[in-house]
Amino acid sequence: MIKGRGHRPRPLAYPGPVTDESGTERLERAVRAAEDALIEYEIAVDTFRIEVDNFSRLHHQRLGPMYSRLDELEALIAEAIAAKTGDPGDIARAKDLRGLVMPIPTVEELFNGWMTDQGLPEDAAAMLTDQSARTPPRVRPSEECRRLYRDLARKAHPDLAQDETERDRRGEFITRVNQAYANGDENLLRTLTEEWEAGPAPVLPELTRAEELYARLEWLAARKEMLAAQAKELEESAIGQMLLLAPDDPDRLIEEVAEELLAKVSRREAELAELAEAG
Repeated sequence: MIKGRGHRPRPLAYPGPVTDESGTERLERAVRAAEDALIEYEIAVDTFRIEVDNFSRLHHQRLGPMYSRLDELEALIAEAIAAKTGDPGDIARAKDLRGLVMPIPTVEELFNGWMTDQGLPEDAAAMLTDQSARTPPRVRPSEECRRLYRDLARKAHPDLAQDETERDRRGEFITRVNQAYANGDENLLRTLTEEWEAGPAPVLPELTRAEELYARLEWLAARKEMLAAQAKELEESAIGQMLLLAPDDPDRLIEEVAEELLAKVSRREAELAELAEAG
């Protein structure tokens, strides 16, 4: 389970007008605490999303051919049974299963050498042609990446701006920050930090300090709700469910699934061989 997802945030209740300095200071501390918690939660969700994406690619690369072989064997077995029985139901089932594994033109056949001529990157060409490709990197952002990302997210988030032009500028910038964090690019995050510090001064909202803090708390609550929905979607996806079974060693999980699939392939091949002998 993604850390921080256990409890849905409660609707924020306004504590009433703040008229003294100590009240404002307490509200500012509450906002800072909520910001810190939200940013940590965003990092947890983003990290899990990266893990799910990488695991999905690994799963397809390692296990895809086995699933394809199983589909082919299921079709061959159904065809052998249909040929033996002549039953219309068996024939229909064989046609249905064959339809799932009908070969499609290869990329080479479709493009007739275009990929090589155009210099398509090696990994991209390998993925398109089912050739062996390099294992996709397992991105695990370092602690320094997390710190840099956390600081930039706190300073540059678009929702901190009231002015539309400033919000657009922040949106473009934070997109680059998110990509750098997704890639675990510590150097780029440092460069982006320097870029932000050297940029124009932020446009201050035309609100009282108390109004600004109330608005910030309201946005933080809404943002937490949205992230909780994203986290739930990731966790409940097929790949997310698999990844949660072995979050510390997903490669081992893939090897276990691969062993199970290989055993199933062997059983189907033996079944097909028996049908061939009996026929």
